[in-house]
Amino acid sequence: MTEVVVLTTAMLSFISFWRAAAIVLCDMASTAWYIGGIVETAIGPAAPWMIIAVLLCAAPVLALYVEASGMFVRGGVYKVVRESMGGTLAKISVSALMFDYVLTGAISSVSAGQYLAGLVNTAFPRLHIHWSVDPKSFSVVFALAVILYFWRQNVRGIEESSDKAVKIMSLVTVMGAVVFAWSAYTVWIRGLRWPPHALHFTKESLGWLAPLSGTAGLAKLGLLIAFGHAFLGMSGLETLAQVYREMEAPKLPNLKRAALLIFFYALILTGTVSVLAVGLIPDAVRAGYSDNLLSGLAMSMAGPHALKLVLQAFVVVVGVVILSGAVNTSIMGANGVLNRLAEDGIFVDWFRGLHPRYGTTNRMINLFVLLQVATVILCRGDVYLLGEAYAFGVIWSFVFKAAAVFVLRFKDKSKREWKVPLNLTVGGVEWPIGLALIFLLLLAVGVVNLATKKVATVSGVAFTAAFFALFSVSERLNRRAHAKDEEHREKFNLRRAEDLRIAGERIQRPTRVLVAVRDPNNLYHLNKALEGHDSETQDLVVFTSRIRKGLALVDETVQMDSDEQKLFTKVIEAAEKHGKTVTPMLVVSNEPFYAISQAAQAVGASEVVFGVSAKLSTDAQLERLAMTWGSLQTDKQPVRFRILGPGVEHAVDL
Repeated sequence: MTEVVVLTTAMLSFISFWRAAAIVLCDMASTAWYIGGIVETAIGPAAPWMIIAVLLCAAPVLALYVEASGMFVRGGVYKVVRESMGGTLAKISVSALMFDYVLTGAISSVSAGQYLAGLVNTAFPRLHIHWSVDPKSFSVVFALAVILYFWRQNVRGIEESSDKAVKIMSLVTVMGAVVFAWSAYTVWIRGLRWPPHALHFTKESLGWLAPLSGTAGLAKLGLLIAFGHAFLGMSGLETLAQVYREMEAPKLPNLKRAALLIFFYALILTGTVSVLAVGLIPDAVRAGYSDNLLSGLAMSMAGPHALKLVLQAFVVVVGVVILSGAVNTSIMGANGVLNRLAEDGIFVDWFRGLHPRYGTTNRMINLFVLLQVATVILCRGDVYLLGEAYAFGVIWSFVFKAAAVFVLRFKDKSKREWKVPLNLTVGGVEWPIGLALIFLLLLAVGVVNLATKKVATVSGVAFTAAFFALFSVSERLNRRAHAKDEEHREKFNLRRAEDLRIAGERIQRPTRVLVAVRDPNNLYHLNKALEGHDSETQDLVVFTSRIRKGLALVDETVQMDSDEQKLFTKVIEAAEKHGKTVTPMLVVSNEPFYAISQAAQAVGASEVVFGVSAKLSTDAQLERLAMTWGSLQTDKQPVRFRILGPGVEHAVDL
């Protein structure tokens, strides 16, 4: 008697590097719509040079994330900081990251509203409609509508897929090509005024350093201050660590390819648009477009007014799509991070409660969305205010990440798949010069930002402290509720069936391989199977059998016990590390070898892989398998049974 349970949430599906890059760029590239106006308001028309400098600096930061992700498949800031510097700093770093996520949704939705308001106020007079909207009030209402829409979608469990991210970035690429081509024509007709190099700070952009205005000390800090005001151009890079676990094999080479694509795409799009905005929009007009600079660029092109209005509409529509997508990404990202913390015991179980109908962690989503709604209302449609605050979470999550990877170079001497360049070995000790320079630069920018951005410092520190307190209190309550600390274990949804037809939804490739697992500390054979697995032509089913005798098997309600959760958590980690798709199964039976043979036949496996048994010799294992396989009465296709272990490989064809 056999019952099959498929672990549906663990049926992994991996994505290509360009799909992963598209997900990151849906956040990072969206800054092109608002960064130019924010930075110019802070430092003057020299803004494009600082934006380009920040985008160039994205290269070493991306290298930092490549090294961290190579060490930890789930290499987000919380994981890396916890492993290197402990739980306290990890909670502080992830609290700053949560501030980043809150501001991502707020600034993206408000900026989208500003672009729509600008289009309405430009187009309506041409259509003889004598009506206009207040940009800030309109943007607040629109932002709230977008956030609430995606709140509802995430509560229902409808997530932004990599396919949608690719479509969005394809649309952005088309828009960029049109804008660049039209700009080239305009430059040919009128010429281009290159942005000046002189920095012009305002009292607001200097913050607490305003009394030093005009002094030699402030002049020395000028470039660093300007660099800090443009730093939000790197927002979204943390998403790369979040999607790495879903990247297909070969994982690290694909991560490098994704990082290069992200770097060049953001540099070309955001950097070029910033230069063109200052070079083509007249100075007297540009101030009126500070909150929707790309609209101003569209309306400053050479050509008939009607065609420029069409271009503006195209730019606005694309902007609203990518900016609204960034809102959804922020909710999904925050929910993912909060769930990861909850699984590690940082959140009390109440937060992990599932929606009675949709099965989503709606309480975490509700908490995060309430913070976004409050932020939008408090900012009153001021994109500059949001942009200045936004950089707080971005820079400090990077600072903690860089410090953690630097510390791990000395704390963890294991071999790295890839390292940030510039490493000097002296006296047998490797000194990571490149990492040190990245950390010092990020730390310097972070410290200067604390002094120059009053709103960001006050709001960011308060938000971080509040979330840190929430995490700390929740963790203590959890420790009291669970006397025994347990390591991280995946959460699985179970689908129950009387036979293996339930797996047919995912088992569609011509070749099927079955891997039997039992001991979470003995997965050598699974890793060897994953190394040789071709996800394009093979399906790999990983299963374990729960043995029940007699009446214990009758009418049993199947729930995964602690040992099975631990086992399949290790299976998922192995699959993520190799970037290969697997279908995990739990088989309840009264005889293990019969369950294995029946499962192999049901899925049409051409190969079944086992580990070395601690109780039976390899010959005894193969003999029992052959006898069980031969006892099945139905038609059987040829199959190879393999036993793999360190220095051990036996096979028999039946």
